[in-house]
Amino acid sequence: MALSTAFTQLLGVEHPIALAPMGGSAGGALTAAVSRGGGLGLLGSGRGDRDWLTRELPLVAAERAGKPWGVGFQAWATEVATVEWTLEHGPAAVMLSFGDPRPFAECVRGAGAALIVQVTDLEEARRAVDVGADVIVAQGTEAGGHGARHGRSTLPFVPVVVDLAAPVPVLAAGGIADGRGVAAALALGAAGALLGTRFQATAEALVDGATTRAILAGRGEDTERNRVLDIARGSRWPAKYTARTLPHPFLDRWRDREAELARDPEAGRSYRDAVVRGEIPALPRWAGEAVDLIDDVPSAADLVPALAAQAEQALNRACGR
Repeated sequence: MALSTAFTQLLGVEHPIALAPMGGSAGGALTAAVSRGGGLGLLGSGRGDRDWLTRELPLVAAERAGKPWGVGFQAWATEVATVEWTLEHGPAAVMLSFGDPRPFAECVRGAGAALIVQVTDLEEARRAVDVGADVIVAQGTEAGGHGARHGRSTLPFVPVVVDLAAPVPVLAAGGIADGRGVAAALALGAAGALLGTRFQATAEALVDGATTRAILAGRGEDTERNRVLDIARGSRWPAKYTARTLPHPFLDRWRDREAELARDPEAGRSYRDAVVRGEIPALPRWAGEAVDLIDDVPSAADLVPALAAQAEQALNRACGR
């Protein structure tokens, strides 16, 4: 059976699978590969660095084979002018996460792109409905990278958002790394799934080899969510959003001491010096709780249909077929 949903029909994609627009690592090649594979590739522009976008956008155009694609921004850190400039490149969708989507909604709709809003709690979900989101992403706390400090797990959170947002299609995110997770998302009433960590371990991802190896060796119980690495790096992420990462030496030193770390300027210098000396990774290694399920590094173009096939098989098993 074909997994046709409100999401696939709205965006004109073959499979109900989307790439999480992971800042920096979801570059043009990965975005294009996911779209070629029949999912929705979302370019991870983060705060909207125009130099980065200028480099990565042509890769999407050259390699997506005419398939729909989109771009994601961190709403708390992005300017409307940057979103407008990016819309000139013709994305089918713009996804806004972690902040107020209202300043951007008019320009996205005016360009004819679908407005996708990621939410981490019910207040954000209600705001996404009010702003007229075409698709809502319900992110559970199992997700890698940034998410709500006091959020809810994917399993109970997604159906609540589905009910609240109906008839707006919802994508499930957080702790999904194989076709069984996609099937579970559909069973919860979602119209598809948004995957991040799984796509970090693909041939097209913009991550270094050490990060790929760490993901392949990672275990869900080793991931943890906190603000330590954001504070150490001098990142201005809102305190509401913590980050789930794999183990890191700086976490061992400062775990449960975030306030003290923020008051200690020497700690930030120590972190930066350790990066320069190569003693710690230059960036945190973001990973979700489903990292255990990742044991290979395929092309994302091949991975998307494989995930869809696994999801179909899981749904057939659940139905006794």
